[in-house]
Amino acid sequence: MTSNGSSATSSGTFAIGGDLVVNRMGYGAMRITGEGVWGEPPDRDAAKDVLRRAVELDVNLIDTADSYGPDVSERLIGEALEPGADGLVVATKGGLTRSGPGQWAANGHPEHLREACEGSLARLGVERIDLYQLHSPDSDVPFEESVGTLAELRSEGKVRHVGLSNVSTGELATAQEIVPIVSVQNRYSITDRAAEDVLEACDELAIGFLPWFPLAAGSATRPGGLLDRVADAHGATQAQIALAWLLARSPVMLPIPGTSSVEHLEENIAAAEIELSDEELAELDAVAAA
Repeated sequence: MTSNGSSATSSGTFAIGGDLVVNRMGYGAMRITGEGVWGEPPDRDAAKDVLRRAVELDVNLIDTADSYGPDVSERLIGEALEPGADGLVVATKGGLTRSGPGQWAANGHPEHLREACEGSLARLGVERIDLYQLHSPDSDVPFEESVGTLAELRSEGKVRHVGLSNVSTGELATAQEIVPIVSVQNRYSITDRAAEDVLEACDELAIGFLPWFPLAAGSATRPGGLLDRVADAHGATQAQIALAWLLARSPVMLPIPGTSSVEHLEENIAAAEIELSDEELAELDAVAAA
């Protein structure tokens, strides 16, 4: 199995691939597009303000994808920030196509992934993408072919590191035989732990885990429920507690909550300062089993 070179520290940072040191609370740039993750945002300047404010708050991991808009999120990042600047890691993804608001389709064909990567390079204004992730396996394309294309892009210097999204432990192991995998992005939250086995594999291999849809839902969030009570004890919101729990759950966890609001962004980032007690963590850990 190929080593990925990633490492975590106790200082609230994680070294993706061993050389991209990021603060563990990142920002997901899906919400700076139009409704349904389609088209331009209502206010382009406001979207850019959110991106710039994230960097001001020491967020140095920005996650996006060519399918967000499509192309819109990457273009805004390229205009508002300096993706090639030292210390700012922009991770993007290829492998999903769009036909309208809320509509997504996998395309893992090698020729599409190459075109997608070239488009991302141009929109971000960089010669090499820090972290390029396969957005989803495509059932119509052998998984090894899709991953092999990302391995080729890495060998050609267009991609620094390779990541995966929406994969199983088996797919992660298969990909690791082809190219070093430094991150996995799967759906995961305090109330949705279907990807627990994938997180455990990432923990064991010191691979970054980027949970998408990281905020809690369901009965645990009801008024007077556990999240509500813990939030009250910390003078925080339920969303902040859900994010604080994620950070405490594993040193490889890299939450990337998304928002189109500066106020909400500041609230999310502040969650990194919340220290949950052992008793609170034990109670919150039991939420999924309840």
